[in-house]
Amino acid sequence: MSSFTRKGDFWAGLVMAALGVFVVTQAYAWDYMTEDGPGAGFFPLWYGAVMVVLSLLLVAGAVLKEGAKAKAVRWDDMRRAMTCWIAFSVCVGIIKFVGFMLAFGLLIWFIIAVMFGRPQRIALPYAIAGAVGFYALFTLALELQLPAGTLF
Repeated sequence: MSSFTRKGDFWAGLVMAALGVFVVTQAYAWDYMTEDGPGAGFFPLWYGAVMVVLSLLLVAGAVLKEGAKAKAVRWDDMRRAMTCWIAFSVCVGIIKFVGFMLAFGLLIWFIIAVMFGRPQRIALPYAIAGAVGFYALFTLALELQLPAGTLF
């Protein structure tokens, strides 16, 4: 087995490329453009295509750096990344119940206050401004509807 196949970047890149191909194939089933503008397939198609390209670059980097010595896993960084992904997943999970604005505001607050340990006087204004900013951009400027929750 080659040394590059023992690297996480190689396998992660292949998995992400496969996910990107899946996203692109699913997006083809949706409308790319409608008479009102970009359709449901517009963003996923481009997102999936960019995911495939970047993933393949990650794979290529792992193959081209075959002789490079592997770095030790930095577990603190891994823990922080996984905590962020879990927080994001929880945010997506609660959107249906509390609505986009509150869920997104809580996510911003969690990242700033809990993960980075910043004081509430910094975390709360950023969380409120981020949620209101997304609302203003998508709902008011782009006239798109953000998910509303059953509670709010």
